[in-house]
Amino acid sequence: MEQVTPRRTHRATRSRRDALVSLVQSGTVRVEDIAALLEVSASTVRRDLAALESAGMVSRTYGGAITSAPYRDRALADRLALNTAEKAGIGRAAVDLVHDGATVFLDAGSTTMAFVEALRQRSVSDVTVVTRGLENALLLVGCDGIDVHVVGGRLTTASHGATGPLALEALGRFSFDLAVLGCDAVSAQLGVGEPTLEEAYVKECAANRSDRSAVLADRSKFGVTGISSWARLPETWTLVTDTDDADLLAPFEEARVRVLSTADSSR
Repeated sequence: MEQVTPRRTHRATRSRRDALVSLVQSGTVRVEDIAALLEVSASTVRRDLAALESAGMVSRTYGGAITSAPYRDRALADRLALNTAEKAGIGRAAVDLVHDGATVFLDAGSTTMAFVEALRQRSVSDVTVVTRGLENALLLVGCDGIDVHVVGGRLTTASHGATGPLALEALGRFSFDLAVLGCDAVSAQLGVGEPTLEEAYVKECAANRSDRSAVLADRSKFGVTGISSWARLPETWTLVTDTDDADLLAPFEEARVRVLSTADSSR
């Protein structure tokens, strides 16, 4: 019984916050109005707004909130300066999924670069890495026990990752033991969110050719709005993250996604 009550509380909180976002999107922006419609206190609304702002779903204003601005992709150099410690922990946790003799697809992006740094410090043998990220390839080439292949195609300006028909043709030549995916947004229902359909499709293709898929996502990737392109993932996949927020993780657990949280190991 002690385990059931928190679960119901988390679901109630999540439902209330979903309703709050809907109200803000429909034009109800004052804290007092939201509190009256949801039949909760103003202090509860303010706490919910703080959590939703942290997740990137709304922006608080004086006395209320507005929906977040449309999503804008950041350049790789800017991403590398954000949440560096959290990404390093995620990379160290994800590298434990790699076994000797594995063939691994490696995505482009700042969090997958943290994975690369962890892999460089790991003693491995006969590991094949197929990557669409230029920086990842350069960091791994020459490492003992790792054979590196670079996927060709059109490069994105933000992540320096290859996309398009050439990338898909190359991926079609491989079968992977593990796909390590970065993301701009993550959802238990939708999968991995990306700024462009081309990037989403490359990730989806890699995941479909892999026995296992691991999505590396720090807390900032939850609840991101304005993303229009999504990569659907196989039914069972692994989320590697730095958060242990029960409200954020409950939808993934309910969808049978395996969750590896670095927050658990840091206690």
